[in-house]
Amino acid sequence: MEKVIYVAGGCFWGVEAFFAKIKGVVDTEVGYANGITKETSYQNLKNTQHAETLKITYDPNLVSLEELILYLFKIINPSSLNKQGNDVGIQYRTGVYYQDNADLMKLEALFAYLKKDYDPFYVELKPLDHFVVAEEYHQDYLQKNPYGYCHVNLNANYGLTSKDKEIIKQLRKELSLDKLSYEVLKNSATEAPHTSFLNNEYRKGIYVEKITGEPLFSSSTKFDAGCGW
Repeated sequence: MEKVIYVAGGCFWGVEAFFAKIKGVVDTEVGYANGITKETSYQNLKNTQHAETLKITYDPNLVSLEELILYLFKIINPSSLNKQGNDVGIQYRTGVYYQDNADLMKLEALFAYLKKDYDPFYVELKPLDHFVVAEEYHQDYLQKNPYGYCHVNLNANYGLTSKDKEIIKQLRKELSLDKLSYEVLKNSATEAPHTSFLNNEYRKGIYVEKITGEPLFSSSTKFDAGCGW
């Protein structure tokens, strides 16, 4: 089943040309998203505050949502506010806009990793609102005008790195956790006393962190404090 995600990365001519080359991307369409009005046009973006945005339809069996967002970060400067390449203005802000709430947890977890590498960090993560399909002459612009302006180096190698792949691996471990484990590990929650199955675990060994596998403590140091933890 095909899925859809919307990304903003500056001038949408180059963003569309870049993503159209990625295996698993089924279709692309440029438009304007998340402004203050339901309708707009290219000439009116400054007033309506929409972002130049690319609608990506993709096959999740061939390319994942996480991979698509990591590709986006290859071609943007997340620390630049309302400016990408030579283009300046609110329409050139960066963002990821979702329609499927099931994608939100993945996106939030991925953004948490990505934010560590950028200060400041200006990439929006919001539900999609007010998407207006752009004028026909903007669609597949660089296919029609191969020597047209593009702030993205379409000849560069933007393949995913070993670090990118490790991030995806860690994210999938996190998202495979049950709700309580996720809250404890990611949001400093605490399980209720006398509820952990580990209270009755007496085998010898090393307790490890569920996501990273990092050693925490030895079973030889475990004792019953009488408080339920």
